[in-house]
Amino acid sequence: MDYSKLNDIIKSSKNILIISHVNPDGDTLGSMCGLYSAILDNYKKKCDMLAISKIPDVYSFLPYISNVKSVDDADKSREYDLVINVDVASVERTCDAQILFEKAKFTVNIDHHKTNNAYGDLNFVNPDASSTGEVLFDCFRNMDRKINYDTAVCLYTAILTDTGSFRFDNTKPSTFEAASKLVELGVQPSDIYKKVYESDSKILVMFQAYCISKAKFLDDNKIAYTVVYKKDMEKFSAGDDCMEGLTEKLRAIVTTRIAFVAKEMKSGGTKISMRSKFADVAEICAVFGGGGHKFAAGCTVKAPVEQAVKKMLDEIKKREI
Repeated sequence: MDYSKLNDIIKSSKNILIISHVNPDGDTLGSMCGLYSAILDNYKKKCDMLAISKIPDVYSFLPYISNVKSVDDADKSREYDLVINVDVASVERTCDAQILFEKAKFTVNIDHHKTNNAYGDLNFVNPDASSTGEVLFDCFRNMDRKINYDTAVCLYTAILTDTGSFRFDNTKPSTFEAASKLVELGVQPSDIYKKVYESDSKILVMFQAYCISKAKFLDDNKIAYTVVYKKDMEKFSAGDDCMEGLTEKLRAIVTTRIAFVAKEMKSGGTKISMRSKFADVAEICAVFGGGGHKFAAGCTVKAPVEQAVKKMLDEIKKREI
């Protein structure tokens, strides 16, 4: 990976934009704010940051998160010297911000998804990394750039959330090494954990309890899924952030091998979030134009929710799970 080129392009760029993916999670937000912090500290430059959809309240503690703008407020006609996508497996996941990426004089793609096809002018994609936060940690280290406390908090949050508190299969020695260095810089693991995992709203807890109570189980309880309708969201006044972690709760059941949540979209399509213990769900989601990790992936099916569920079940049953 050409770290010197990344260093040079940041140095030479007068205006920089960082973009996160749609339905932002801790990795994309932590990576975006961490990169912003590092550029500000090391290059004395302020960047613009864009979120494609609502930022979950749980991440309001992240340094510089208040500087993130909504894509709806962005000037789509602007041409940036440099646009950097973080944790964006495919450029389509930037939705309305894609035009800003495509218009930029130079683009950088920083990610860890194995389905990423290296769509930037410069690409830092490491499928062996636990998270984009870990990829960025390696970038800063190889560029010999300082990681201050604010940057460390952001990167630790990115790593923590994408490893499920260091319990997922993507957790490796390099992951602990990065986390250890960030803790040495002042990060308090218990504090970050409480902010991320022990700050759920009553609405989120009650909404997820309702969704789980409607779950269906097939194939000797090896397949678990639940359907979330628009009316369910309205009933609880639940936002998209209330979907966070729902699929993992179904996967946690001892008999479950594959779990998915099918969410009815306003557009008429269906958003699928899928998790597994053994099967490659990225492969399944790729059939529908999606992707992700081997045991955690997603896609959007252009069909009403009942049809989408049938399509997913048919695809799952083609495979050994």
